[in-house]
Amino acid sequence: MNQRFDLISVGDNCIDRLSGRAAVALVGGNAVNVAVQAARAGLRTAYVGVVGPEGEANGDRVAAALMANGVDIGWLERGARRTPVTEQYVGTDGDRKILREDFGACTGWTPRPDILAALTTAPHVHIGWINDGGAARRALVRRGVSVSQDISVNCLSAGDISVEGLEIAFASLPEARAAEAEDCAAALVAKGAKAAVVTLGRLGSLALAGNRLHCADAAGIEATDTTGAGDSYIAGFLAARLVGAPVTEAMAAGHARAAATCTHPGGFPQ
Repeated sequence: MNQRFDLISVGDNCIDRLSGRAAVALVGGNAVNVAVQAARAGLRTAYVGVVGPEGEANGDRVAAALMANGVDIGWLERGARRTPVTEQYVGTDGDRKILREDFGACTGWTPRPDILAALTTAPHVHIGWINDGGAARRALVRRGVSVSQDISVNCLSAGDISVEGLEIAFASLPEARAAEAEDCAAALVAKGAKAAVVTLGRLGSLALAGNRLHCADAAGIEATDTTGAGDSYIAGFLAARLVGAPVTEAMAAGHARAAATCTHPGGFPQ
């Protein structure tokens, strides 16, 4: 197998317009954040997605941010709609609240068949927010690709976040619902995921893998902005697992990367 990349991240991108404690506009999106943070962790990564039309400033900005962090953008497409924009409010405690999401060019997008074929050369593919009814996930799983997906995104259809065939299903629950984490992970595995990881903000995370339950504590920090922290956890977890680390070490790596992200605005330094 041609392993040009260690990890390929597929799906959403956006411009995060933050207000409140952190008032700034930054490049983000689950799939972009995972790609960048995995690259910062030392993996050879690529991003597959769509931004706005040629010459659109926001699309150019997304492309430039990816390249600046060593992420390959050879499969980045330019669409007819504008680059997505997400408006978020960051409170005094650093917690962010999504105010409005405009999915723009990502709405209804899925990778072309030739790109999907090329993705089979990667040891692992991560899917972020994607609005294709699960088409990319099913196509990759049929071809034997190891796939993870974040299923705690604000999807446009239930089919976008089904878990059948996933190597890892990533989910998140608010701290007030931490008691539900074990049942959540078990349900994801029962529905067809081989493993499930549930993040719980400051209360840590829980993983169900190989019929074993693992728990990990989050790093105790004062957050500046939690935007992208969950995406960074995913990147840290995957980067560790892809080099052979056990689940508990991968969880610790995820929390370390999430904690670092909480010390600055946005999903990665810009």
